[in-house]
Amino acid sequence: MTTNALIGGWGMYAPSRIMTNDELSTFVDTSDEWIRTRTGIRERRIAADDETATTLAVHAARDALAVAGLDPGELDLVIVGTCTPDYPLPATAVLVATELGATRASGFDLQAACSGFLYALASGHSFIRSGMYRNVMVIGVEVLSRFLDWTDRSTCVLFGDGAGAVLLQASDAPGGLLGFDLFSDGTGCEGIIMPAGGSARPASHATVDAHQHAIRMLGSEVYKYATRQMGESAMAAVRNAGLTVDDVDQFVFHQANLRIINNVQKQLNIPAEKTYVNIEKYGNTSAASVPMALVEAVAAGRIHQGDKVLMVAFGAGYTAGAALMEWTADPTRAFLAPGEQTRSGQPRRALEEASA
Repeated sequence: MTTNALIGGWGMYAPSRIMTNDELSTFVDTSDEWIRTRTGIRERRIAADDETATTLAVHAARDALAVAGLDPGELDLVIVGTCTPDYPLPATAVLVATELGATRASGFDLQAACSGFLYALASGHSFIRSGMYRNVMVIGVEVLSRFLDWTDRSTCVLFGDGAGAVLLQASDAPGGLLGFDLFSDGTGCEGIIMPAGGSARPASHATVDAHQHAIRMLGSEVYKYATRQMGESAMAAVRNAGLTVDDVDQFVFHQANLRIINNVQKQLNIPAEKTYVNIEKYGNTSAASVPMALVEAVAAGRIHQGDKVLMVAFGAGYTAGAALMEWTADPTRAFLAPGEQTRSGQPRRALEEASA
């Protein structure tokens, strides 16, 4: 009998600090209109001084455990997709597992930039399908505000901080993850890059003075490549599942740029009501983008039991990924209003209770 990987729990966390476009314009040569018309972003969340990738990830994972009703001691594996870990070593996933109380779980980090969550999802799926593990926490988290040059308006206006998590669980029931596509092309490595801090260019006074520990991006090149590759990856995942685009009920794209999302919608002839968008509130949260949008789409009533949901992302490397899944969980379980989150890990209220 085939063992499927079903999503049994989900959660997200966004720092409370909101930075609007108007605030950005007080110290960067930009404006609210300039940012909105080019990206669709109105504001983003910025982590507090005492918040890290670990703390954000723990909040999201606790909510996912609460939704599933799973004790953290039952977790077998924690996978964290991030390009902004707490430290170069140890892995953030190990710290997250410890904070959760997942005393028997193994853990590792995975770095595929904005595609990181989907790479982590594919990895967790494989561990479950192989029979090695039964409960795998998959997290996308970023604290990108710590890696920005706040004088570079081509990058600093784009990014924000946040975390999203899903709990994959082994089941004999049908559904879950139906088709994947993962892609990479290192010829585009200069498109989105943090030039220093690795073994190629170790940290030094010179690299710090030159702001080489901040994200650099060739915007127009990335836009062209991302628009094409997200469409191709989406189609590949659908084909791998033996389905068509028309079979998909909801699309959750990486929230990098509203114009990219709209362009891919046109390519695939997707109606607007089938695409969930929250970029205006959070900006580009890299590996956290897709799971945060997924969680909010569920909370907003956009995803129902039996729906086919396609998640698609593109990131530095270049990398890209797409995952088509059949949603099997009751989407009304344990949620507050879209965008809200608990800090304590207490279960969220159900949608019907929240609206009572």
